Amino acid sequence: MKGIIKQISQINFGLMSPEDIRKISVTKIETPDTYDEDGYPIENGLMDPHLGVIDPSLRCRACGAKGGDCQGHFGSIDLARPVIHVGFGDTIHKVLRSVCTECGRVLLNDTEIAHYRAKLKDLVANNENLKDIIKEIYNVAHKDKCPHCGVEKEEVKIDKPISIIRGDYKLTPSEVREYLEQISNDDAFVLGINPEVARPEWMVLTVLPVPPVTVRPSITLETGERSEDDLTHKLVDILRINQRLIENMEAGAPQLIVEDLWELLQYHVTTYFDNEASGVPPARHRSGRPLKTLAQRLKGKEGRFRSNLSGKRVNFSARTVISPDPNISINEVGVPEMIAKEVTVPVQVNEWNIDEIKEYIENGPDIHPGANYVIRLDDRKIRVYDETKEAILERLEPGFIVERHLKDGDIVLFNRQPSLHRMSMMAHEVRVLPYKTFRLNLCVCPPYNADFDGDEMNMHVFQTEESRAEAKSLMRVQEHILSPRFGGPIIGAIHDHISGAYLLTRTGSTFTEEQTLQLIRKARMPIPKRKNRDWTGREIFSLLLPDKLNMVYTAEICRKCSVCLERDCQYDAYVVIEDGELLTGAMDEKAFGSFSGKILDKIMKEYGSNTAREFLDQSTSLAISGIMKVGITTSTNDEEIPIEAKERIEAHLDEAEQKVDKLVEAYENNELESLPGRSLEETLEMKIMQVLGEARDKSGEIAESYFDMTNHSVIMATTGARASMLNLTQITACVGQQSVRGGRIDRGYIERTLPHFRRNELGAKARGFVHSSYKEGLDPIEFFFHAMGGREGLVDTAIRTAQSGYMQRRLVNALQDLNVKENGLVTDNSGMVIQTMFGEDGVDPAKSDYGKAADLDKIIDEMRIKK
Repeated sequence: MKGIIKQISQINFGLMSPEDIRKISVTKIETPDTYDEDGYPIENGLMDPHLGVIDPSLRCRACGAKGGDCQGHFGSIDLARPVIHVGFGDTIHKVLRSVCTECGRVLLNDTEIAHYRAKLKDLVANNENLKDIIKEIYNVAHKDKCPHCGVEKEEVKIDKPISIIRGDYKLTPSEVREYLEQISNDDAFVLGINPEVARPEWMVLTVLPVPPVTVRPSITLETGERSEDDLTHKLVDILRINQRLIENMEAGAPQLIVEDLWELLQYHVTTYFDNEASGVPPARHRSGRPLKTLAQRLKGKEGRFRSNLSGKRVNFSARTVISPDPNISINEVGVPEMIAKEVTVPVQVNEWNIDEIKEYIENGPDIHPGANYVIRLDDRKIRVYDETKEAILERLEPGFIVERHLKDGDIVLFNRQPSLHRMSMMAHEVRVLPYKTFRLNLCVCPPYNADFDGDEMNMHVFQTEESRAEAKSLMRVQEHILSPRFGGPIIGAIHDHISGAYLLTRTGSTFTEEQTLQLIRKARMPIPKRKNRDWTGREIFSLLLPDKLNMVYTAEICRKCSVCLERDCQYDAYVVIEDGELLTGAMDEKAFGSFSGKILDKIMKEYGSNTAREFLDQSTSLAISGIMKVGITTSTNDEEIPIEAKERIEAHLDEAEQKVDKLVEAYENNELESLPGRSLEETLEMKIMQVLGEARDKSGEIAESYFDMTNHSVIMATTGARASMLNLTQITACVGQQSVRGGRIDRGYIERTLPHFRRNELGAKARGFVHSSYKEGLDPIEFFFHAMGGREGLVDTAIRTAQSGYMQRRLVNALQDLNVKENGLVTDNSGMVIQTMFGEDGVDPAKSDYGKAADLDKIIDEMRIKK
């Protein structure tokens, strides 16, 4: 059958009238019970079989379908007295404020009514937003006297969420309904209520729809007891109070008792719709847990929309802990065999692959690579067992679909949450490996922001050829070496790769030919011609570089000293590459590290992603082989400095503390001059912070002067592999001033930070200056101040994460309707032009040169020169 394609022109959101509710209802619910002693649903109870059934052995009394096939049907409860719907409290208040309580007319004169009706009709005809015009109508319809009958208007207020007060009298829901019934259809239209689909009085309920059993199923606990859904609990309460209200009204009970029961019914209906309404205590279980009623099912992160519609749990995905593997390519992901046997790839049988697929079926679900299911031509799905193998192999023919295990070379999606940019989800090739963790090349950690302290990641397996082809060309890791944020590499060498490359390529680094061939073999590089002599590390590294590569740059290790003779730089900071030969300089973070690798950036932009991936894979393997051959270690000895250095640092810090004391003294004697635009206190604080900051920096410089590039911790800090000289300063010399809220620590006890100090003491130690180094150890007071500074950092991080997550969510929602046309035009979903050219310049930042568009003339000239 060919479907008829229709386009929805408009959707009207309306209210259900009491008649509509009774019409869709298949039964009246009168009994507040669910099941009898035998476990059968009670007639006219909340689990009445007319409302649908869940048990597959039962049939629905309304439609005759079995449980599972029946969608369920609505019932209804006739309320003894009307109650206000909590969702419309505000709307009822606005409407009653804008109409006359005597004649029910809207508080606008005939001219205004005609003007606004015409305007509304125009907007409706053009499908335009009515929000602003309706807001205007409610503001204008705020007169003191009715223009139609001349009655003085009494003020109508709302006590949230649903108590309507006129003057000093609280209106009952019945009275509210009477006032709303007086409003004519024409006036209702002017007030923004479309009388074709809604009447104002329907906002006050007289009949309550009861949702089908499928919406609120019972569950059976391990003990065999039935446990009812929260909505059923609430409906039981509504029915019980409703019964009592009917009985009391029929028995002629005092008005006070009837009103109390009516209030209680209103409370139960309110909490049935929304159990978080402001000013209403939430309904709770016996355990004290608030009930999850209708509004709570829909809203928020765990609600129906965000949890079950925008995002769902999916099939063909796996999740486990990640661990490092420096021996796989950046394009690969190591998948545990256990997962590879569980998640499958559908393969269509044809005459070319039938023999291979027969092998999978013979292996079955337990031997890898095997197959788990076969889908026949009649769409029947058969599980592959030892018992079914033979029959399947006999009948196997082209057209069958076999769900085989994941195997080496398959393309999968790999993701780490939170997914904040496009490199949080990339396509990898599968390498099936033993053990139970996903294996990841270390170079791919920065884009995922992954580390191996227990992080978990998700893998999604593609189910169609098209998705695999698309992912392979657009989403493979090697296509994302350059970040779209800054147009430079985000995937690159990290930590040990950088230390290893430096140790391999620094001046004086030589290897015998045998060692060289071992390194090259380990890095899986092509074997070069023998030289029958020792090789320098630079010569080995040059084997990786493309033949025509030419570069000159200053490395990260540069000390910016005045004695630098460029090519003869004593720190190996001047890097020269000519025709693919590394002539001078050592490799460090700036060469091929993530975020700043100049060589990697140039190779990627000039030679393409394949060459860049090969270079990265081989250079990192070579660096690790090099670091294993040369050896690197670190211990507390790396932070050891001679006694004379310690004495110099101590003297310098004492001098700084004395300077602080002098500043405090000058402040107390009113001799301190305040800086422009600063108070005296602010001036003092700024000067003290400056003195103490300089003290730490100077003590760091003293310590640094005793370190050299034979020290492995210094190598790591200066090459950009890990840490910084500031960390070494704090370990060896002085931790420095601790700060809370951007200034020195000043809160704690009354007029002093800790009881060990005098009141209003302003000295360095009393306000959080940590004189000691980490290696020496902090005294208790320093330790306490340090903990204060550390705590602030942790709280800040947590708050910042939540804030940025929420900001991103809002941005995504605001920008989700933008789309880029093929000609570069950016429009929103209504066709309005936002930009005439994408990004104002039409440049893809990932393919730009650090944000700048490629200079085509320059590139063409360079190519001509090369030729």
